Amino acid sequence: MSKTPFDPALFRKEAVSEETRTINDTIIGMMDGMPDVWDIGPAEARAMRARGDGPFPLPPLSERAETRKIKGKGGEIDLRIIAPDNPTGIYLHLHGGGWVLGSAAQQDLLLERIADNTGLAAVSVEYRLAPEHPYPAGPDDCESAALWLAENAKAEFGTDFLTIGGESAGGHLSAVTLLRMRDKHGFTGFKGANLVFGCFDMRMAPAARSFGARKLILRTKDIEEFRRCFIPEGANLEDPDISPLFANLEGMPPALFTIGTEDALIDDSLFMHARWLAAGNEAELAVYPGGAHGFIAFPGALAESALARMDTFLNAVQKK
Repeated sequence: MSKTPFDPALFRKEAVSEETRTINDTIIGMMDGMPDVWDIGPAEARAMRARGDGPFPLPPLSERAETRKIKGKGGEIDLRIIAPDNPTGIYLHLHGGGWVLGSAAQQDLLLERIADNTGLAAVSVEYRLAPEHPYPAGPDDCESAALWLAENAKAEFGTDFLTIGGESAGGHLSAVTLLRMRDKHGFTGFKGANLVFGCFDMRMAPAARSFGARKLILRTKDIEEFRRCFIPEGANLEDPDISPLFANLEGMPPALFTIGTEDALIDDSLFMHARWLAAGNEAELAVYPGGAHGFIAFPGALAESALARMDTFLNAVQKK
């Protein structure tokens, strides 16, 4: 059963705190003064993000991070690892950025938090990005990393307890990776999935289609352009390997779905949570009033509440 009943009150305007309203207004104001990603192109957008130019705070690189290279279908894959002493398990992390932007190295604060608060070794995948490397390159790299962990976690980390998670595109890639591991390799050893404002329906769910042009991190146009970069023209958008919402979800691990009410991808989490439960799995739905896409990156009470809930979830699955 879901541990969090669906509460319509979370969607009311009065549920949004003044702090969250201020954060959202600040984001919109900042993005109004920035060049459009699709005018400057992915390469320059990546460079801007790496410089800290944009709405997302640029976290410092961790002195604790190590890089491990493994073999993948398309060549070597870098794994960025932040591990506590004597880890209790592994958290396979897949970063966000619309399959086009972002990197494992821009997630160090989050990975440090997970390692410190849950005892898990955070292993983040530097998967290939579109449009230079469209589908299935990114999912292939994530699958390769999951396979490597399934075969080597015990020897490398002293534990074979595996969890998985990611934000936005990383939520999508996490779901796809779980399905590939089950269907292609007969592996169902992941014990928890932390799916944070993921995109699970490439056709675009109603909320994604109707969100419009408001520059609150992710607009309807952005979703369309990210999809265009990632998915080859003519692909079947209802293929479960592209839109995991359409998959047979039997045998999936317990999952936590985190989403804000001001996120264009809110329907993706609402629908996927329902299907996860209907398939006989455990699932929690955490809805945050006023939360924009990517809201956990912006310091405040809402972000801290969501991050603490994720810590609790990852600790709980280790006790089952």
